[in-house]
Amino acid sequence: MIKNWKWIAACAASISLVGAGSVYAADEDKTPDFTKRSYQATQIDSKVLTSSGLFKFDSGLEFNYPDAVRGIFLTGYSAGGERFSSLVDLLDNTELNAMVIDIKEDVGYLTYQPEEGSELAELGMGKNFIKDPRGMLEKLEEKEIYPIARVVVFKDTVLAEQRPDLTFMDGNQVWKNNRGDAFVNPFLKEVWDHNVKVAIEAAKLGFKEIQFDYVRFPEGFENRADDLTYSLGEYEDVEMDLVQKRVEAVTDFVAYAKEQLEPYGVEVSVDIFGYAATLPEAPGIGQNFSKISENVDVISSMIYPSHWTSYFGIAKPDLEPYKLVTEYAKVENEVLGALENPPVSRPWIQDFTASYLGAGNFKRYGKEEVEAQIKALNEQGIEEFLLWNAGNTYSEGVDYTP
Repeated sequence: MIKNWKWIAACAASISLVGAGSVYAADEDKTPDFTKRSYQATQIDSKVLTSSGLFKFDSGLEFNYPDAVRGIFLTGYSAGGERFSSLVDLLDNTELNAMVIDIKEDVGYLTYQPEEGSELAELGMGKNFIKDPRGMLEKLEEKEIYPIARVVVFKDTVLAEQRPDLTFMDGNQVWKNNRGDAFVNPFLKEVWDHNVKVAIEAAKLGFKEIQFDYVRFPEGFENRADDLTYSLGEYEDVEMDLVQKRVEAVTDFVAYAKEQLEPYGVEVSVDIFGYAATLPEAPGIGQNFSKISENVDVISSMIYPSHWTSYFGIAKPDLEPYKLVTEYAKVENEVLGALENPPVSRPWIQDFTASYLGAGNFKRYGKEEVEAQIKALNEQGIEEFLLWNAGNTYSEGVDYTP
C-alpha cells in the first residue's frame, strides 16, 4: 500500500489549522509543552495534532450516536425545501433516527453554497439547494436526529469536465458511460484531496458522520482500461498488475480519508455493492469488501433485492426480499467475522418499486416488504439499516423495529 502521505510530527509547522480553540507552542529553546497555556499562540499543522490526539474539532452541535442507526436518504432538494419538515416529522413519529443528506451529489455539485472566500467556494461547484445548512443541522440537533453527510466521490461529471486531466479520456473527449456520467480518476491524489476537503467542510458544519459513495472505478471499467487515456499517478511504478492497482487505489483512498478526518471527530462510512461481499474482490471497479471494511467505522452494502440477478439460488430476488436479505446477511457476517476489527454493518435496503424489471420480475414495495428486509437483518444480528428511495417518499405505517 502506498503510504507516502503519512505524517512526520513537526511542531514547527505553520500550516493553518481549521478548528475551534487555540493551540500553543513553546519558545524555540524549550521543549514544546501543549499542556501550558502561557506560551505564544501559533498555528500548528492539523496533521500533527491528529497523530498526537491533542486536537478534536468542536462544531458546537451535540449529537449522540443512536442505539442503532435507522435512517433515510434525503436529496439536497428535500433537505433544503418544503419536504424537509415532513421528513423530520416522519422520524419524530417513528423509530427512525437518522438522515443521510446529500452534500456532494451524483453529478458532482455541492448542495449548498460554501462560505465565500473558502477554497470550495472558489471552485464554483456550489448550488443553493440547502440555503441554510447550519440551520438545518440545528433543527436535527433539536430533534435528536443523527446527521450523516453523503459525499459522492469518483462519480463526478462536474470535476471531470472542468479538469480533463483528472478523468479518463476517450480520444479528445471526456469518457462517459451509457447514462452520460463521467468519473474522475481514483489513481490521483488530487482527486482524493478534493473529496476530503468536501468531507472536512461537512464535519465543520456539524455532521457527525461522513458517508462516501461511488468509491470505485466505473462499472465495466475493465473493458475500457486498456484503450482510455489516463494517469496512474503514484501507482505508475508500483509492481503489481493493473487490476490490483485499482483495488489498491480505492482502498488507499478510504484509509487516507479516514486518517484526514480523525481530528474532526466524525464516523466514516462507505457504500459498497452488495455483491462485493460475496467475492474475494470486484477488481473491475476496484472494490475489495474486506480491505475497505478494515478502514472504516461503518460499511453500508447496497443490498436492494431488485439489484440482484439470480443469486443465492433465488431466481427472482425482487419477489423475495426476506430470503434475499437473509442469505446476503449470512455471507456478510462470515466475511466481517474474519476481520480483527470489523466495522458496524449498516446496509442500504429497498423502499422503492423496481417496475423497470418488467412484469413478473418485480413487486410493489411497501410496509410488508420493508419490514421483511428489516426482520431478516435483525434475525442475523444486524440492527442498523438505511432506507433508499431516490424520491425520498417512504412507505407509510412501517414498524422499523420488528
